[in-house]
Amino acid sequence: MESGPALRAWLAVLGTILVTAACTGVATGPAPPSGLEKTSLLIGISPTPSSAGVFIADRKGFFKEEGLTVTMETIQAPQAVMPRILNGDIDVFKGSYVSLINVQGSGTARLKILYDALQASPGIAGVVVPQDSELQKAQDLKDKTIAVNSLNNLGTMSVSAHLKPYGLTPEQVKFVVVDFQSQLVALKNKQVDAAWMVEPFLSSAQNAGVRLLLDTNTGPTDKLPIDGWAATEDWVRRHPKTAAAFQRALAKGQALAASDRVLLAETVASYTQTPKEAAMTMAMGTFPTSLNATRIQRVSDLMFEFGYLKNEVDVASMVAAGPGR
Repeated sequence: MESGPALRAWLAVLGTILVTAACTGVATGPAPPSGLEKTSLLIGISPTPSSAGVFIADRKGFFKEEGLTVTMETIQAPQAVMPRILNGDIDVFKGSYVSLINVQGSGTARLKILYDALQASPGIAGVVVPQDSELQKAQDLKDKTIAVNSLNNLGTMSVSAHLKPYGLTPEQVKFVVVDFQSQLVALKNKQVDAAWMVEPFLSSAQNAGVRLLLDTNTGPTDKLPIDGWAATEDWVRRHPKTAAAFQRALAKGQALAASDRVLLAETVASYTQTPKEAAMTMAMGTFPTSLNATRIQRVSDLMFEFGYLKNEVDVASMVAAGPGR
């Protein structure tokens, strides 16, 4: 047939088009950004609601869309894993702003804050005592032992700020380190007189019979920035595109944490072992969708007031450029 050669020629052209399309990845939706300096990240998290933005970003595929694969590891505080942060084993980590500013102020490392994680609201943290405790008010804590997850950190500073109006100094109470998971047992065994807890440990302890003595997110610490996501200044300098990709993905997760209470409760329940029903009614705090140095500076000023810093720290120098700033 005369059409045979023409048909074969047309098929050859079609084959070339298909091969070219396959080789160039034509087709299936937006490709992740190219040129990332690093695509696999180890992220240090805490099992508290303020980590929700990262978990949502991971489960919704926002990191994957940016070309990132993330693995999460629980840490108590950045200081506890600082050698791993400095050697690059942990890429990005969450810490209370007290921790992050302490690291910066002490010269242990130069940090860059990549994104805000949580802002305080009443009910998310406080000092608790056993139901039968003789302690009834904040000033009763004088000379008492208070469990905190780490020293010279958010817990000690928040409690100190609330003791100050009663003329009590941090030296007039005894802070001891007990991780959140062990604080309830320490209270019941009378190893400590009181404990500073955060959600979801706070609600769980109250359900187990302890009594809230002091809400540490009211008055002098109302709306205080709690914690944020950071990396070393050197890491950000060497991985600028990766840092920006992390920020973009987290911005989407943070926005959902701020706007979708059902999703937030489901997510928090999944990694804190909190029942979803409890997570729906539990105080969570505010999930910021912007990174504001002026807001965080308030933490640094309180730290300087209570002697956590030898010199004042300018938070603006710590805030990385990027989404939400």
